[in-house]
Amino acid sequence: MLPRINRLIKKEDFDKAKKEGERLQGRFFGVLILKTKNNFSRFGFIFSTKLTKKATQRNRTKRLFREGVQKISPKIQPGYDIIFLGKKDSLKKSFFEVSQEVERIFKKANLIK
Repeated sequence: MLPRINRLIKKEDFDKAKKEGERLQGRFFGVLILKTKNNFSRFGFIFSTKLTKKATQRNRTKRLFREGVQKISPKIQPGYDIIFLGKKDSLKKSFFEVSQEVERIFKKANLIK
């Protein structure tokens, strides 16, 4: 589980990242990246009911993404708010596929130290 300091929780933080953040598209998810003045990075995950009505599937997918981010988080530069936007394809992916794609997107955005 991601430490509380590394989680986006407040609606205002999500809204600001949605409004001002840079959008990148992965193979099966989108990412919003917003540069902040914090000395740590925070992550948020949005998997809406448009993907599936089954909360168990959405929650499983969010857990996979959290684990993928946690695995790579020591390498990520501090000072970013990052929101993952799930797509329908993300529901069928394994942990290995998710972690590979997360790392690829972070490299593409130059967020890896």
